[in-house]
Amino acid sequence: MDRPLEKNGTGCYDLVIVGGLGRVGLPLGITFAHQGLRVCLYDIDFAKAESVKKGVMPFIEYGAEPILKEVVSQNRLDVSSDIGVVSQAPYIIITIGTSVDEYLNPKVGTFFQLFNDLRPYLRADQTIIIRSTIFPYICQRVAELLEAGSTPWNIAYCPERISQGYAMKELRELPQIVAGTTEAAVKNASQLFSAIAPKIIVASIEEAELAKLFSNTWRYIQFAVANQFYMIASNFGSDFNAIRKLMSDGYSRADTLPSAGFAAGPCLLKDTMQLTALYNNKFFLGYMAMMVNEGLPNFIIDDLMRRHDLKTVHIGILGMAFKADIDDTRDALSYKLAKILKFHGARVSCSDEFVKNPEFVSKEEIISSCGIIIIGVPHSAYRQLEIPAGAELIDLWAVAKKSGK
Repeated sequence: MDRPLEKNGTGCYDLVIVGGLGRVGLPLGITFAHQGLRVCLYDIDFAKAESVKKGVMPFIEYGAEPILKEVVSQNRLDVSSDIGVVSQAPYIIITIGTSVDEYLNPKVGTFFQLFNDLRPYLRADQTIIIRSTIFPYICQRVAELLEAGSTPWNIAYCPERISQGYAMKELRELPQIVAGTTEAAVKNASQLFSAIAPKIIVASIEEAELAKLFSNTWRYIQFAVANQFYMIASNFGSDFNAIRKLMSDGYSRADTLPSAGFAAGPCLLKDTMQLTALYNNKFFLGYMAMMVNEGLPNFIIDDLMRRHDLKTVHIGILGMAFKADIDDTRDALSYKLAKILKFHGARVSCSDEFVKNPEFVSKEEIISSCGIIIIGVPHSAYRQLEIPAGAELIDLWAVAKKSGK
């Protein structure tokens, strides 16, 4: 950092991250510690805590483990399950995930409950930074909850925008949006993130909250367009990936069309539904995107059922994580695909390069034993596979190849 952090109270840490052992909090904590800050990760996941204390990453985050070992050995990164630790730093970052309920509405009660639990240990002179994706107006409501008639609290919103698995790289490359309920919150949060981000972009709270939701919703809609095109092409007996290549060859305006494939994970659908709720359930484009993306497994199965009696086939699914080359299965649509296939009587085997599951088999076993092979997620390892000529391959991403081709 260009200058030391201004400490507005006593404490043995520069920064405490709440939810610090998660996929957002841990890479962030490691990155700040690597810049010389004294960081504490507050979390109650004891298994992950033991792993991190030993310098071992509990999940895949490329480039993180060597730095984790360094900052742990140099006592710049601590782990605590004591909620009182939030009183020991001038900066508190909240990385607890938010979700939607069974009706696809934002679950804000648990987020407010978190602040009720933290409230006895927090002070108005601290800077509290919310990094979670949140429903608009939450930052202001948190400020009102904490203030309760007292002096203004410094609440900042600095949305996380990294791609999971690549946080260590992107935290240092992506501009950081900073917003706050007070001028001091904006100033302090800007100073903190200047330690790791190449550029600070100051915005209003409303702009920052919507920018995060718009970003994830835009990606979700883009995937829905590609998936709808895939379905249309398939119904015409055409190869969507060949058409996509034709569209973009020498024609840059079509370059942004992504490949077809499962659009899943903990953010895209959730944030699209939060935006829909914000707009009084009149964001019809968001609903249509959900219907297309969530309906893709059913489309694949309906297509198979037109050509096969599923009770007589052995189907292998390669890739159970929600995206390529990581080990996170949250909301992965490969599981939905397997579940529906089994419901229709198919024998299903699953495999993944990163996800540990005693019921999974190797990719080699899938290739040797399954008559129908579906690529569930395009792990890099699948680009080297040769699918037997006699097997049927369903590969939305076009990453694998058939023998003899």
